[in-house]
Amino acid sequence: MRYELYYWSSIQGRGEFVRLALEEAGAAYADVARADGGEDRMLALMGDPGQPFPPFAPPFLRAGRRMIAQTANILLFLGERHALAPKSDAGRLWTHQLQLTLADLVAEAHDTHHPIASSLYYEDQRREAKLRAADFLSHRLPKFLGYFERVLAGNSTGTATLVGRGTTYADLSLFQVVSGLKYAFPKAMARLARRHPQVLALHERVAARPRIAAYLASERRIPFNEHGIFRHYRELDR
Repeated sequence: MRYELYYWSSIQGRGEFVRLALEEAGAAYADVARADGGEDRMLALMGDPGQPFPPFAPPFLRAGRRMIAQTANILLFLGERHALAPKSDAGRLWTHQLQLTLADLVAEAHDTHHPIASSLYYEDQRREAKLRAADFLSHRLPKFLGYFERVLAGNSTGTATLVGRGTTYADLSLFQVVSGLKYAFPKAMARLARRHPQVLALHERVAARPRIAAYLASERRIPFNEHGIFRHYRELDR
């Protein structure tokens, strides 16, 4: 099966979590919006009244006749189909739970630069962004990273992964979150890295996986920029 991924063409955003899973799986897929007229096709599907399960927003994935939206939901589907999650119900739910926790972290990271409204420019909420970022870096980010550090340490299999013995989509997503945080907050992450060595070590191991390394070195990987979830504003990094 050749998948069709629908997401914005110029940012990593939430679509990047799906791209990483597809790349690690070695799955054939088209990144539709990056082709000529692709974003128009994406918007047309979102507004199509004939869709039985219409997506609210990208990313969404076409898999045969299925249209699946929401990042964690797409990864739940891909995880079972491409051995990126355990086979047991308990293992699949645990992986999904970790992904949902990462989604909470992603939302809070985004709100550091848009704490009032996404419809406003960063410059319109700069004062509030400084306050939000300071709290995020001082309290919320250490709490999230500490949680994932404990999960890695508590993996009963003794492997350096979040779930079981193999790499899951949760590991890939934690890699992406750490990459984004290192781009957005290099000073803060350099400081926090000393307290969360297993999280940072997982980031390096995922980056070195053959298919992921090839993807990161390719033109398919969109660079971080100041239009996505993770943005670098010097005044927010402490």
